[in-house]
Amino acid sequence: MSDDLIELLLVGLGQTIYMMAATAIVSFILGFPLGIIMAITDKGNIWSHIKVNKTLGTIINIIRSVPEIILIVILIPFTRLIMGTSLGTTATIVPLSVGAAPYLARIIENSLREVDKGKIEAALSMGANQFQIVTKVIIPEALPSLIRGLTLGLISIIGLTAIAGATGAGGLGSYAIRFGYQRYRTDVLIGTVVLIILLVQGIQYFGDSLAKYINRKRYKYE
Repeated sequence: MSDDLIELLLVGLGQTIYMMAATAIVSFILGFPLGIIMAITDKGNIWSHIKVNKTLGTIINIIRSVPEIILIVILIPFTRLIMGTSLGTTATIVPLSVGAAPYLARIIENSLREVDKGKIEAALSMGANQFQIVTKVIIPEALPSLIRGLTLGLISIIGLTAIAGATGAGGLGSYAIRFGYQRYRTDVLIGTVVLIILLVQGIQYFGDSLAKYINRKRYKYE
């Protein structure tokens, strides 16, 4: 084992976690309201607006269709405007968030659509307004599904950080390319892969456990 292997892997892991966490927060802030709007503006839902739904859906689909590495390049002027630079781990959060937000919006939309329409109708019959239905019926009922979906979204963001590593963003993906592939260091390649696998498995386990806990607690009180 090389003397600098552990140091390289720890630095790369720290950068990956930083990019993943920051991107998840920003993309959730952007994607969560989009997902709610997409769900409630669909035909037959509590705030049916077909034009709004189709317009937002088209924009989301267009952004999702652009490969992340191309999106990073396209957004260089925008990233530079916001961050002052287009290079580095912090600057890469901008294109990563733009790429991840539409994906999270779709996950959130699909989770909210799974809520039993009978419970929504019951809330309407009791005089609840649209905001109350969203906050007190739809979101709480969809919470386990939302957690599972957001767990998948978080894992996808890890994949995006690895792709961003090809553009010099830092993180395990960048270290795998720069130190592993380009310098023919098998130990770095194997180490980065193992760390990414462990990170993904840890996030998946935590997300599944949290969703199961909420389900058990819900059924206990029903």
